[in-house]
Amino acid sequence: MEKIDTRRHSPGTQYEIRKQVVRLRKQGISNKAVTAGVGISEGRASKIWRSYEKESSKAIRLGKRGRRTGEKRTLTTEQEMRIKRSLIDKTPDQLKLPFALWTRDTVKLLIKERFSIKMPIRTVGEYLKRWGFTPQKPIKRACEQSSQAVQQWLKTDYPLIAKQARKEKAEIYWGDETGIQSGINLARGYAPKGECHRLCKTVPKMIIKSVPPAE
Repeated sequence: MEKIDTRRHSPGTQYEIRKQVVRLRKQGISNKAVTAGVGISEGRASKIWRSYEKESSKAIRLGKRGRRTGEKRTLTTEQEMRIKRSLIDKTPDQLKLPFALWTRDTVKLLIKERFSIKMPIRTVGEYLKRWGFTPQKPIKRACEQSSQAVQQWLKTDYPLIAKQARKEKAEIYWGDETGIQSGINLARGYAPKGECHRLCKTVPKMIIKSVPPAE
């Protein structure tokens, strides 16, 4: 009978072959007769039986095909932890990288500088996805902003300003110290899912402009 390479079989078929080998050997049938009936090599049948004698049914049970977790990855577990910690705790400019947000290109550059590994951009994306990082639009706020002071200003100061504007029939305008941008800001950076990166921004200025009386 022609011997067949069992690696070509599906996991389920391989499992059935292993069970047959064990069942026949338990009945006292010789290894040579078993291989003739099952259609595998004597060496393979002998290996299955020895594994069974050593580990019982655990040795022949249906296993999961494919790579084991972490197998054949470019970065080691320690390297992955160091990169993830940098993405969470630091911004690119704090690490002297010429970027404001953690994009795939930025992470790729960080990996190259840290570990001298030139990783394809697609692989960088796969790592980020595996770590639970998603592209998010950053929150813009002043670095020196105090949330408590803002709330106090909104409750106490601004109502008085608004009252004054109504009294003088004036309009209140808000202007940004950073100027006006003609293009749409679509910049996004990677951060752990459910969290947002923050970008520093100067505090907006408020201008009260009197409205000239209607003629």
